[in-house]
Amino acid sequence: MSDATQTGAAPEARAASDLARPLPLWMNISGWYGTLAIVGTYLASSHDWMEQGVLYQLLNITGATGVGLVCWRRRAWQALSLEVVWAVVGLTALLL
Repeated sequence: MSDATQTGAAPEARAASDLARPLPLWMNISGWYGTLAIVGTYLASSHDWMEQGVLYQLLNITGATGVGLVCWRRRAWQALSLEVVWAVVGLTALLL
């Protein structure tokens, strides 16, 4: 018997209640880290305070991963797509 059948709640109602729950602390921290990493590297690069080298790419990759986790949990698929592309661009810049 499925959870929805056991609880009597439709899957949509359970999904909505999942979205209403607060994020775990570690996920909240990863989202804030990601935001600061992405914005910080963009700021530093825009003002020529940082070269677009390995550190720049790693901050973008890890930042996109942190924000992407929050987007995944909150089912923000458009924003998650952006973060996946952001991380892939950083990875390809490192590897190619």
